[in-house]
Amino acid sequence: MKKWISPALLIITFLLSAIGHYAGFNPTLQFVLSAISVIFVAGFLGRATESVAHYAGQRLGGFLNATFGNAAELIIAIFLVKEGLFDMVKASLTGSIIGNLLLVLGLSIFAGGVKFKVQRLNVTLAGMNGSLMIVAVIALFVPAMFFNTHSITEQDTDVLSLCVAGLLIVAYIAWLFFSMITHKKYLADVTDDKEEELPNEHAPAWSKGRSVLYLVLATVMVAFVSEWLVGTLETFTEDFGFSELFVGAFLVAIIGNAAEHSAAVMLAMKNKIGAAVEIAVGSSLQIALFVAPVLIFVSYFTGSTMDIVFTTIEMVAIAVSVFIAKSIIQDGATNWYEGLLLLVVYLILGVSFYLV
Repeated sequence: MKKWISPALLIITFLLSAIGHYAGFNPTLQFVLSAISVIFVAGFLGRATESVAHYAGQRLGGFLNATFGNAAELIIAIFLVKEGLFDMVKASLTGSIIGNLLLVLGLSIFAGGVKFKVQRLNVTLAGMNGSLMIVAVIALFVPAMFFNTHSITEQDTDVLSLCVAGLLIVAYIAWLFFSMITHKKYLADVTDDKEEELPNEHAPAWSKGRSVLYLVLATVMVAFVSEWLVGTLETFTEDFGFSELFVGAFLVAIIGNAAEHSAAVMLAMKNKIGAAVEIAVGSSLQIALFVAPVLIFVSYFTGSTMDIVFTTIEMVAIAVSVFIAKSIIQDGATNWYEGLLLLVVYLILGVSFYLV
């Protein structure tokens, strides 16, 4: 899925980003170089994860994909937390969720629908994913409602944020156990399973040892490039007059998810819409149920707890995205027009965020 990643381009973009950072290039140029490098490194990380998952087996492989699938976004967000840019962190989390549910899912359904009149996926899995997305929305709305309607102290807000974050992580771990162990066959997409039987279609290009080495190397590279990217964001935002909300919700989110975007679209064009939906919706669930709560705890241990109170526009954007995405996938069938509707909603939100 990520064969477009050229080793030469990966190394060149990484080195250019490093030179730009350490040589003190113009911040805008540094941002561009780092953004391009993040896209290539994230794609390399995704390919290495898939290769390791092949050797690890389905259960451990699923856990690895869940852990490393959003590694680029998580590492970028951790550096943002360390810089104290909490508003941009929340905006980037919002952008990752709506980007996956509207942009990635929309492009996948549209591209697959143009090639295949109707594509079908597992209705049961779609319903479970929809329920989990609603839980994520509830987890955002409840703290914001109490914060805005009752006078609670900053300490109480931190306690509420940590409690909600802990419960979401428990829900996420339980979902992994449910979907990969106790109810794996119940949630399996029969259509996709049959298509996966093609010989050597997904055979890894690397040996087990090389796959593990590349996974470690890719993670280290993501950490470096993410730090360089974050270091340019404040200046870049000021120079172009963008709001932190727009930069976090759209630019940072799209950059961090670029590799997953291409993978989902290519799967949909192979009539594997179930796998494409899993990438898009599954990634949103990981962000809401795991990445965001982990960042709350990371901020706590760095000395300044980031609360889980999102702005009204962020909550509305997430709620709208969940509502339209759940409505489209819940019947188990998709077509190109439904993909177009998701893209239209994404553009509406994009214009709104830009003008805020």
